[in-house]
Amino acid sequence: MTETASDLMEKIVSLCKRRGFIFPSSEIYGGFAAVYDFGPYGVELAKNIREAWWQAMVREHDNIVGLDSAIFMHPKVWEASGHVGGFSDPLAECRECHTRVRVDHLLEEAGVFADEKMSEEDINALFGENKDKIVCPKCGKKSFTDAKGFNLLVKSNLGNFTSDWTKEPTYLRGETCQGIYVNFKNVLDSSRVKVPFGIAQIGKAFRNEITARQFIFRKREFEQMEMQYFVRPETAADAYEEWRAKRFQYYLDLGLKPENLRWHEHENLVFYAKAAWDIEYRFPFGFKELEGIHNRSDYDLTQHTKFSGTDLSYRDPQTNEKYVPWIVETSVGVDRTFLAVMTDAYTEETVGGNDTRVVLKFPKKLAPVQVAVFPLMKNKEELVGKARGIYEELRKSLRAEFDDNGNVGKRYRRQDEIGTPYCVTVDFDTIGLGEDASLKDTVTVRDRDTMQQTRVKIADLKNHIGGSI
Repeated sequence: MTETASDLMEKIVSLCKRRGFIFPSSEIYGGFAAVYDFGPYGVELAKNIREAWWQAMVREHDNIVGLDSAIFMHPKVWEASGHVGGFSDPLAECRECHTRVRVDHLLEEAGVFADEKMSEEDINALFGENKDKIVCPKCGKKSFTDAKGFNLLVKSNLGNFTSDWTKEPTYLRGETCQGIYVNFKNVLDSSRVKVPFGIAQIGKAFRNEITARQFIFRKREFEQMEMQYFVRPETAADAYEEWRAKRFQYYLDLGLKPENLRWHEHENLVFYAKAAWDIEYRFPFGFKELEGIHNRSDYDLTQHTKFSGTDLSYRDPQTNEKYVPWIVETSVGVDRTFLAVMTDAYTEETVGGNDTRVVLKFPKKLAPVQVAVFPLMKNKEELVGKARGIYEELRKSLRAEFDDNGNVGKRYRRQDEIGTPYCVTVDFDTIGLGEDASLKDTVTVRDRDTMQQTRVKIADLKNHIGGSI
């Protein structure tokens, strides 16, 4: 039987829960829609994803610096950015069961494209033309209210002690890049950067999504990895193409399969953008945006200059020329990268004739655990002691785990599902009690991908494993 996309998604979600990658948030209370928690192995994988991105975007570039801006900012920031007035999605309600739905998503599922920049009137016209094709995802009926714009910013009462804080709300940030723009001058004044230069940031953002769906692909609390690159206006187009090439190559270098990646060009740009392309990944539910790369012109710095009264232009130290830099943006979610990596790694293999092995073939540098150390038997003190000693030494330089739960075969299967590249087994030969005396002070190293087992000297173990990671 052919596996469907839905089947694959269910398997990935199940594995994430079973092996401690991702848990539904507040599960003991029935969960909380579109919010998830990273479990023990999920924390490690997410950390490795962040570190890989930071290495590629900051540490490997002399002219890109980091920032960690606050989640809360002055409310005027969101007025200047346009989020207060225009950061909305079309919402309709089922008249039968009162389920609230996102109209553009319903249209998309019916095979009708709805541009995100359509006016409320235009989206309702399209909604009406296709009403016979659209059913409520909950009750299956076809009776909806008209669509209305629903603002996605999450309001807060931080710093407001009045009885009606909704009149002057603060907001949880809807995107991380605004923190970069408002700190543009601070970075210039406090560091030695010169145009062209970038500011990179990893941080949480929040959106009150109407119909968050597809597991962690679309969450209400999510984490972005963004870099804003400031350039001379006349060089923006070239810089944009340079970053397009770099960012696509990044995913190939990360280990994602080339056939699961493609480009998608935005045909209808927002008024201030000069170019917008997405790197799409083939998720179980189809090709969807993984990363957006945008030429944002000088809109953002110009807007914040206008609303704040602070001049955010740049003066060239060589020519004394003054101008507002243009911005090339790269933006990707930790959560979407996590799901892409999980999808790319998920593998089912037939072994031993009719047995199925589930293995996460992570790129080795991303694996939550790089090496697991086993004693052949957990009730033999000499084996356990030797295995513990090897584990303690390896964990100094590698992400290591000690595992003595169940027989060795079950440990292999568990580590396969975690995605551990190497398993090290300490047996009686290791401690000189086997039949072959020449194997003393050696261990069995099992490769995740090939399942081949190799005897390696303990003294060479760190180099054997670390050299391939």
